[in-house]
Amino acid sequence: MNTILNYMKRNYKIILTAIVLSIALFAFTNNQNIKGDPEKDKLLLELLTFVIEKGHYSPADIDDNFSKGVYKEYIEALDPSKRFFLQSDIEEFSKFEFELDDQIKNRDLTFFDLTYNRLMQRIEESKNYYKPFLQSPIDYTVDEDFNTDYEKLPYANSVAELKDKWRKQIKLSTLSSLTDKLKYEDDKKKGIKSDTTKENGISIDSVAIAKAKKIKEEADKTPKSYEQLEKESRESAAKSLDEFFSSIKDLNRDDWFSVFINAIAVRFDPHTSYFAPDEKERFDVSMSGKLEGIGARLQKKNDFTEITELISGGPAWRGKQLEAGDIILKVAQGDGEAVDVVGMRIDDVVKKIKGPKGTEVRLTIKKTDGTIKIITIIRDEIEIEETYLKSSIVEKNGLKYGVIYLPKFYINFENTDSRDAGKDMAIEVERLKNEGVSGIVLDVRDDGGGSLKTVVDIAGLFIEQGPIVQIKSAAGRKEVLYDRDKKVQWNGPLVVMVNSFSASASEILAAAIQDYKRGVILGSKQTYGKGTVQNVIDFNQFVKSNSMGDLGALKTTTQKFYRINGGSTQLKGVSSDIVMPDRYAYVKAGERDVDNAMPWDKIEPADYTTWNKQTNFDLAISNSKKRLEQNKQLKLIDENAKWINDRSEDDVYSLKMDKFKEEQRSLEETAKKYKPISEYQNKLNFVSLPYEKTAIQSDVTLKEKRERWHENLSKDIYVEEALNVLDDLQSKPIVKGLEPLKKKTIKS
Repeated sequence: MNTILNYMKRNYKIILTAIVLSIALFAFTNNQNIKGDPEKDKLLLELLTFVIEKGHYSPADIDDNFSKGVYKEYIEALDPSKRFFLQSDIEEFSKFEFELDDQIKNRDLTFFDLTYNRLMQRIEESKNYYKPFLQSPIDYTVDEDFNTDYEKLPYANSVAELKDKWRKQIKLSTLSSLTDKLKYEDDKKKGIKSDTTKENGISIDSVAIAKAKKIKEEADKTPKSYEQLEKESRESAAKSLDEFFSSIKDLNRDDWFSVFINAIAVRFDPHTSYFAPDEKERFDVSMSGKLEGIGARLQKKNDFTEITELISGGPAWRGKQLEAGDIILKVAQGDGEAVDVVGMRIDDVVKKIKGPKGTEVRLTIKKTDGTIKIITIIRDEIEIEETYLKSSIVEKNGLKYGVIYLPKFYINFENTDSRDAGKDMAIEVERLKNEGVSGIVLDVRDDGGGSLKTVVDIAGLFIEQGPIVQIKSAAGRKEVLYDRDKKVQWNGPLVVMVNSFSASASEILAAAIQDYKRGVILGSKQTYGKGTVQNVIDFNQFVKSNSMGDLGALKTTTQKFYRINGGSTQLKGVSSDIVMPDRYAYVKAGERDVDNAMPWDKIEPADYTTWNKQTNFDLAISNSKKRLEQNKQLKLIDENAKWINDRSEDDVYSLKMDKFKEEQRSLEETAKKYKPISEYQNKLNFVSLPYEKTAIQSDVTLKEKRERWHENLSKDIYVEEALNVLDDLQSKPIVKGLEPLKKKTIKS
């Protein structure tokens, strides 16, 4: 049991830290200026292989096949957009493709030294590629295009070919910027103005208002000519590239060796990775309570920075314009010039986006449908409070229902008296019972997981007693975690909402509810499919006298989860009882889409008894499926999902202005077809519980957060169907449009 407790403690810190990092958009800062220490690098290789071989759940053999995977991972990480290395470099590197396993075992740095030195050489050469091109006006009448699918594109065969690739890439960036500027000028001529004293429907302070008015006054001056705007676009691109090379210059050999180490680590499985000392320190700092930023979680996707999550309550979330899947192309500070961040490492993008409360940042965003937008956000203080669950009440067909949203399975192992997801869930369920609800919707969509203990506690609120999850360690030892409390906190109708981003702990909970047949699972075709446990292991503990400084740590997979029916949640995740299409239904986003993910397997089932108090369980599922087949809104969502997937595969952009404008106009026209998706209303009224209504009276921020959440619920077709299912799960059928008869008291 100690192993599991250690896992829970460590894993929770990782997850909570990731939340805080995404909220604050903390920047990685590199204060080292050393050239690296080969002996330290060799020691890191030794520690990496030692820790993984001893602690990993199922360590891969370090052989030729492993070597091939490391080679591919590393080369792609060094030059993802193929704008530095030549084909001749790759041919030279490829001689080591099947030799890296031996070099890793022998702590041989030959391959790393070769690639590192060559990369530094190519980066230095490429500094001269962009400046001559940006010194003269660019001709946008030439009919040519540029393919941004770098993964499938070949490397340049010559320096001349590489220079032309740089030219086209820069031309696409300046063309995008120039068309934005031209459109803005055209809108001014037509008298199209925006209220700059309010951003995204949210009032801002007097300083920000004054700044906005100043920007507006500047913008309303004499219109700029095409020549002026074209020159500005080139100057902006030059500045962005100057900053890009400046950020690369700040990296030292240790930083690049961390890339190599991670290319090795990740080949054992997608969740094994190396934490460099600065990165480990960043995790520790993130445990503070409040931080400032825009409230968005970012990830690197090839040469782009993608928004993967908006933190509930943050300014990006409140602004309603950013969403998961958006690509950040440029960043500007207040009324400053926008800086191109394509190709910039994510830590430096984060540096540009983060900032003090009340300051302004402007993001140039590529939406998932391909359209380009500029979004202004006023940075704010983000509370970790938004990690905590919350609930709402809604009336439907004369009955009250409760909706509980659980964003994370949180806990504080350092203080057992502090709140955690299990305790909070028990309290919230009791509050809903006191309000007389007839059913509960438990929403774990986008919940990436957290504490194992809280999963057991929460599942135990809905069953009498029994096993919740099975765990298998690297040594093959199996352990079953039980709910041993016979008390059932809620024995009424239950629906659990999931999507393809519900992962880890969310999948354990959904699987347990499904295996017990305790509630209906509604949502995406399947959940994420992460059925593994990771521990963070400090390398420094293995070195008695270390004169080399902090060696960092390794996050490695040590255990696997299994459902009580014996099946793993790995890869397959949890399949919904009721499948509803969503915008990302056709996008590859799960564990199953990673080439070296651990396999699905099965062990012996645990001994458990299914819930027999829900007699119309199958009928409710059948009724829901019939409703969904006739739902026009869901058909439109499915059509939109297919279009988004098709658009994601369209990577060729015209570099001729007329064609480029037409492409953007066509995208915007097509996007209008799917506008009803965001305008949908389910006509349900969601309200806070009495205790929260009292708190809202003295907390304007909380009031704003809850109003925004309730507004989203009123537009949520998935929540609407979950409530329909609760209707069908009632012990007595609901007559649509009629309230249940109320008992009358007759005085005698």
